[in-house]
Amino acid sequence: MPRLILFNKPMGVLSQFTDRGTTGSARATLSDHIDIPGVYPAGRLDRDSEGLLLLTDDGMLQARIADPRHKMAKTYLAQVERIPDDAALAALAQGVRLKDGMTRPAEVTRIPAPDWLWPRTPPVRYRKSVPDAWLRLVLREGRNRQVRRMTAHVGHPTLRLVRLSIGAWSLGNLAPGEWREIEV
Repeated sequence: MPRLILFNKPMGVLSQFTDRGTTGSARATLSDHIDIPGVYPAGRLDRDSEGLLLLTDDGMLQARIADPRHKMAKTYLAQVERIPDDAALAALAQGVRLKDGMTRPAEVTRIPAPDWLWPRTPPVRYRKSVPDAWLRLVLREGRNRQVRRMTAHVGHPTLRLVRLSIGAWSLGNLAPGEWREIEV
């Protein structure tokens, strides 16, 4: 039976088990949190993003989760600069043209600030003169830094990004750095 691990990746952790970077100092990796041999990430989550990362030991399951051809829904919360108007939300919903082409349509809604969300370390820089807003986005593709590029394209750079779910799997009540294994 394949193994599937749900992990709440903290900000600053690489979505890999080793750091092959050339920064001179080791960065935090999955191996700082998960000590299970033979599992690998099914997809990626940027170092400066938080939330659900799935790991598995099954190559077919990994491909089904990560391959954009399967159009598996991924749900994110994005804290963005300024308050997006209806035109910005409509552009995100219809898809925007990025340097690597047009994005697929996304589901997007403006939501109240989530009072259940853990504090980020380090905290988002607060600017008294620039309000922020929270969006809930559901994408069915997974380009590199896609949510950040999409929100910046419509004039609302992302300040904080948290992935809540991938397909039927969700973060649930996992705290940052915690994981659990589930049956597939």
